[in-house]
Amino acid sequence: MKDLAQLLPTDAVDPQGKGHPPPAGSPRSVLRTVAGGMAALAAIGFAGMGLAASGAVEDPFLLASASTLAIVAVAAAVAWRAGHIEAKASRDRLLLGEAFEESFCGRLVVGPEGGAAHVNAAFWRLVDCTGATPLDGLRRQFDHDPEMAERFRRIAAAAAAGSPAQAELSLRRRRDALDWRHVQALPLARAPGYVEWRIEDVTARKEVEQVIREEQSSLLDFMDHAPVGFYSVDLDGRFLFANATLARWLGCEARDLLDGGGPRLHDVLAEPPPGAAPFTPFPGDKARGEVLMRGLQGRLFQASVAQSVLHGADGGVLRTRSVVRDLSPEREWREALRLSEQRFQRFFEDAPIGIALVEEGGQVAECNRAFLAMIGSQLQDILGRPLGDLIHRSQRAEVVARLNAVSHGSDMTAPMEVKLRGARELVAQLYASRQAAGPAGSTLNGPVPGPAGGSAGGHGLILHFIDLTEQKNLEAQFAQSQKMQAIGQLAGGVAHDFNNLLTAMIGFCDLLLLRHKPGDQSFSDIMQIKQNANRAANLVRQLLAFSRQQTLQPRVLSLTDVLAELSNLLRRLIGENIELRLLHGRDLGLVKVDQGQLEQVIINLAVNARDAMPEGGRLTVVTSNHSAAQPIRREHEEMPPGDYVVLEVIDTGVGIPRENLSRIFEPFFSTKEVGSGTGLGLSTVYGIVRQTGGFVFVDSAPNEGAKFTIYLPRHRESEQAAEASAVPDPRERASSDLTGSGTILLVEDEDAVRVFSARALRNKGYQVMEARSGEAALELLSDTEVRVDLLVSDVVMPQMDGPTLIRKIRPLRPHLKVIFISGYTEDRFRQHLEGGEHVDFLPKPFSLKQLAGKVKEVLRGGRD
Repeated sequence: MKDLAQLLPTDAVDPQGKGHPPPAGSPRSVLRTVAGGMAALAAIGFAGMGLAASGAVEDPFLLASASTLAIVAVAAAVAWRAGHIEAKASRDRLLLGEAFEESFCGRLVVGPEGGAAHVNAAFWRLVDCTGATPLDGLRRQFDHDPEMAERFRRIAAAAAAGSPAQAELSLRRRRDALDWRHVQALPLARAPGYVEWRIEDVTARKEVEQVIREEQSSLLDFMDHAPVGFYSVDLDGRFLFANATLARWLGCEARDLLDGGGPRLHDVLAEPPPGAAPFTPFPGDKARGEVLMRGLQGRLFQASVAQSVLHGADGGVLRTRSVVRDLSPEREWREALRLSEQRFQRFFEDAPIGIALVEEGGQVAECNRAFLAMIGSQLQDILGRPLGDLIHRSQRAEVVARLNAVSHGSDMTAPMEVKLRGARELVAQLYASRQAAGPAGSTLNGPVPGPAGGSAGGHGLILHFIDLTEQKNLEAQFAQSQKMQAIGQLAGGVAHDFNNLLTAMIGFCDLLLLRHKPGDQSFSDIMQIKQNANRAANLVRQLLAFSRQQTLQPRVLSLTDVLAELSNLLRRLIGENIELRLLHGRDLGLVKVDQGQLEQVIINLAVNARDAMPEGGRLTVVTSNHSAAQPIRREHEEMPPGDYVVLEVIDTGVGIPRENLSRIFEPFFSTKEVGSGTGLGLSTVYGIVRQTGGFVFVDSAPNEGAKFTIYLPRHRESEQAAEASAVPDPRERASSDLTGSGTILLVEDEDAVRVFSARALRNKGYQVMEARSGEAALELLSDTEVRVDLLVSDVVMPQMDGPTLIRKIRPLRPHLKVIFISGYTEDRFRQHLEGGEHVDFLPKPFSLKQLAGKVKEVLRGGRD
């Protein structure tokens, strides 16, 4: 491989051929120097010969010596000059070779035939030339990519044509990245056919450039999609720059604003300021403010704009730099926050439970209307007051201690029941939770000493109060109702058993009276037995009235008429030392009640008043109409709104102690001496009134008398219906002839009642078949050959009761007439009958006359 300096010819001439002197140090310049010295030497010799010829120098030796010395000096100078030039040329060649070899850039000199004239070490490091010439190895690196191969071909073609060329080419990927080479081809002008190839690794630079481009792209993307708008306009208000955010707000693309014929700044302002420069949205020199902008689609939005103006060297406006912030979301957020605060305030104020915010010092900081209603105070009277002042003194210490514990980190595992002080004392359920921590040093009753005499830290509290007064009343009412119901069930059960016994006693007395006429010696004894049995029956009816299980015969009545009929009896009952006053209301409404039971209520109240006035007094009975628009609560009872007829029984007696008011309607409760009463008088009143759908309340105090107020629902119906309802019950109509004919099946599990009833009906001419149970009756009725005109059955029997018996025999005898007898009320069995089923009912105890009359009445309607 040739040395780089040897590639240049020794007789090289100027490439333009214009005869310029060769460069210093070149062979041509050395020859020219030697030629110059020889010319000078010849000139000296010619000069000496000339002097000798002219005779100016007489000594030929001296002349010859001088000529010789001159020639020698000239020769020496020429020789020194030639050596110096050669040394410099050698040194230059060395330096050029070293620079070529040590270059970081790979360098390759290719001759006219394509062979490598010179290759430096950097080229071998950058190019893998295994099995190929250096130039082929360089070309081979870019064959993996057709585009890169084409670029290299164009560089080589340009170099072959004598034109320099360059390009940046990528190599095959390494670890998902590209290596890059900067390739140059430089034809050597003074060495025709020779081309120098330079190869530089620019991968690091390309990676840096890629990072810069990505950063620039990210910056541009951030600028373009920032949550604020950016724009710049020129002196005439034309947009020079606008990001995508601003364009989106204006309902267009950024390019629509940058178009030379697009809108100007004042075109996107809803109200351009008069007299303002085209490049500013503000009047005068204002740099920031709020403007109303209008989008290209007509959207209006309030915006905040801040701008700075860039001036040129001459002081003129070049452009603006402006930032826009859309205030619509902020305004919407503020509006939403305002609405949220309003909603919270409404929830707080209108909450159905009391809410109070208590500071660390224990003072009430805020409360809602429900809490103010609980304590019956105004807001200005509550704010700043210690919470402990609002708690009943019997619970104050306990409640404050619990709340202080919650304030200092303890959890309130269960709510507390507290009594609140105020216009009225009420019971509330208290829930407490902590607020955010505040300054240390206070509790609900003031500062709390810390371990070292300082103050312990605490928190404010959020308190919720739920009024339990209504719930407590309902609980007491429920407990009272449960107690009364339990006693009523007991009384009803006892009354049922007694009714069976009394039915047999009264019935057998009637049978005995058929044989013992008034002149008989035993007649009076039998009558005494029957009268006591009837008294016992009245006592049982009182039990049933209290338990609301008696059978009523309601009719439409006027209280005025009932009181007029009872007035004489009432005067005899209360005695001469008690004044009776009857005050009738005008246009008094009608009521639908059982007259006998209503009379019983009035008589019981009158007798109770008489016993409360042993020294005499006044009994006043008042009737009136009353319309209740709102529910009326008294003790444990709540009367719904409606129209009522009111009956008031007022006495001037000794009154009722407060502790007895809640128990006066309990059965067997009495304040009278032992033997003076049964304790069923007021309980009977309560049961009859409640069974009728009314309410009874009592007002009394010791030595102030008592007032019993009865509210009966007002009945509204036509006069014809009232007259029809006033027709006496058929059971009460006297009948001279109680005999009849027909076959009766009597079903009764109580032997005494069954025996009496069978004998009574046989005496009246009926054929009677007896059955001790529902199963036995069903077996008899299953035989279609057996004719039965009437079924008389008890309701409550073991195994198969009366309603079940009826359901089973209806498919067999669909038209069989039925009379149910029972000591319970009619409602007890009606609910167990199928819809449309008709049966008659005779309550126990009944007499022979009542039984025979009911049977004849039912059979009179026709036979099976």
